[in-house]
Amino acid sequence: KEWLSKGHGEYREIPSERDFFQEVKESKNVVCHFYRDTTFRCQIMDKHLTVLAKKHVETKFLKLNAEKSPFLCERLRIKVIPTVALIKDGKSQDYIVGFTDLGNTDDFTTETLEWRLGCADIINYR
Repeated sequence: KEWLSKGHGEYREIPSERDFFQEVKESKNVVCHFYRDTTFRCQIMDKHLTVLAKKHVETKFLKLNAEKSPFLCERLRIKVIPTVALIKDGKSQDYIVGFTDLGNTDDFTTETLEWRLGCADIINYR
């Protein structure tokens, strides 16, 4: 219940960089997708993250428009879209950059992404 009150269990967009810091501060595990509206692959990532957010309530799933967050993209050295930042205890631990770790294909499965998030210990994965 505490997780749900903090916005876990759903995949949602945060409006600004300032919101990002607030969201990350209040949850131990955060997955944040840096996206751009015009990038087709971001829609593919959205589809998978929506499924995983409902399944893994222990982790907060967010998305942030990279074009509206230049400071954060610079600070986290995000150059490729989509990039998914994996944040543990307020610090970025790992990144999924593009689809390279997911089989380098647009039709990777949700399970593949789930496995990759599990490898980074950002979700409880068995």
